[in-house]
Amino acid sequence: MDHAAMLDVMAALSREAGEAIMAVRRAGFAVERKSDRSPVTAADRLAETIITEGLLHRFPAIPVVAEEACEGCEPPAPAARFWLVDPLDGTREFAAGRDEFCACIALVEDGFPVLGVLAEAACGLVHAGGPGIGAWTEAPDGTRRPIAARLPPADGLVVVDSVSHRDAAATEEFCRGMTVREVRRVGSALKFARIAAGEADVSPRLNGTMMEWDVAPGQAILEGAGGAVLDPAGRRLRHGKPGYRQGGFVALGRRA
Repeated sequence: MDHAAMLDVMAALSREAGEAIMAVRRAGFAVERKSDRSPVTAADRLAETIITEGLLHRFPAIPVVAEEACEGCEPPAPAARFWLVDPLDGTREFAAGRDEFCACIALVEDGFPVLGVLAEAACGLVHAGGPGIGAWTEAPDGTRRPIAARLPPADGLVVVDSVSHRDAAATEEFCRGMTVREVRRVGSALKFARIAAGEADVSPRLNGTMMEWDVAPGQAILEGAGGAVLDPAGRRLRHGKPGYRQGGFVALGRRA
């Protein structure tokens, strides 16, 4: 199966997971705490089951590295080709009744994400793409429109900052000397989708540690849209690091 067909499968699974997440929201749910004190709900677990079982059914030779399966145990060593899954990125926003959460899937090959999807469950949109194949957003009725990152606008950058992991001082220092028109706070990996769609220009995440499944799906989409995700040294962000842990990075729109 080629990458375009695989992306179709990923989009369908992420949409199914997103619909399950919304069903849990309508039914009501409890918020539990994992070993690192981060929140988890029945929606996280149900979405992960849908995505993992679907991927293994269609692609049994490709291992799946998923957030909830890795809780409390040593994650598997990275393969040359593997899936990264965050079944509900933005659980804090989901638990608080906000809409900025998504189901995330990436295919990583030789250390780089080649396909990614983000299912924006609350509004029924699926964002998808990969380097070399472009990027698109699928509406709830299945229609797709291409998306593309933009060049920095003359009237100033739109900077996307985190909701739950904001470091205002680091963001201000990063933006020093830039012409910034607006700073928007966006939850979850949807920051990547906003830049990929040409609605924003840059998102710095310079401090702290997150997980690769939080980043790789959005990176693939943004690269497909003509943007980039770079490490602090300015190199294309790689994945499959020890423990799948991710330090600082910067997501950017199209460059000249």
